[in-house]
Amino acid sequence: MPLTQRAPAKINLGLHVLRRRPDGYHDIETVLHRIDWADTVRAAPADTLSMTCSDPALPTTPDNLCLQAAHRLAKAFDVTAGATLHLDKQVPYGAGLGSGSSDAAATLRLLSELWELAPPPHALHDIGASIGSDVPFFLQDEPAAYATGRGDQLSPLTSDDAPFRLSAPVLIVAPEAHVSTPDAYAQVTPSAAGRPSLPGLVKTEDLPRWGTALTNDFEAPVAAAEPAVAATLRTLRTTDAGYVSLSGSGGAAYAVYDTAAAAREARAAVQSATRRVHLMLP
Repeated sequence: MPLTQRAPAKINLGLHVLRRRPDGYHDIETVLHRIDWADTVRAAPADTLSMTCSDPALPTTPDNLCLQAAHRLAKAFDVTAGATLHLDKQVPYGAGLGSGSSDAAATLRLLSELWELAPPPHALHDIGASIGSDVPFFLQDEPAAYATGRGDQLSPLTSDDAPFRLSAPVLIVAPEAHVSTPDAYAQVTPSAAGRPSLPGLVKTEDLPRWGTALTNDFEAPVAAAEPAVAATLRTLRTTDAGYVSLSGSGGAAYAVYDTAAAAREARAAVQSATRRVHLMLP
């Protein structure tokens, strides 16, 4: 029987671009929070490595993050066996929700089990970070983490000694928009001065305070460059949302509500042929 694992996406609760690094990347800080919008990855034994996907528009060439993960894991542990991977794609990709990174993390976990490896966590972290900055987050089980460095240095977010998770409904909306992450970074002016403590601010769950202090540095330039993103943000702000933000470098946006009824009403208002919508209830 094939092994199966869900690959949940994430949203960013605040995102600060702090400085450009000598290696060409940027130091950032953000709070990553899992959502229940998820893909599913399956792995079965085979002589070679191959991959299929439920979405014919998604390439299954060696550049695919799942296959990158498979090849790097095999190389790191001298694995000669193969595997057949299948990705059931439900989460929009290229939307700032981290679904490709989550798929890669699920692949690393599945193949570690299929190939009967016992890699130490730091080894999987290093392989994951070489694929994408969000992959290490999906390799750990915490619902939320404070991420620094390139986004791959993680500290679990806790509240009253328990893992932090949002207690409010969240509506995630992904318009038909392709946002280039390098282009988004090129439009941001890094700044480390005068930034609030993201972990402390997020844990308040004070939505009016979030509205004035919890910011994503990508939101303004991405909205200016992508009319569909700007329209989605405007539409969400016409609903009874307590807080609205871009996720990652976009183009997905999300809104946080005080009640499930308000979130459901908003879902009905924002659904259209050009938007993919998911409601997460606490």
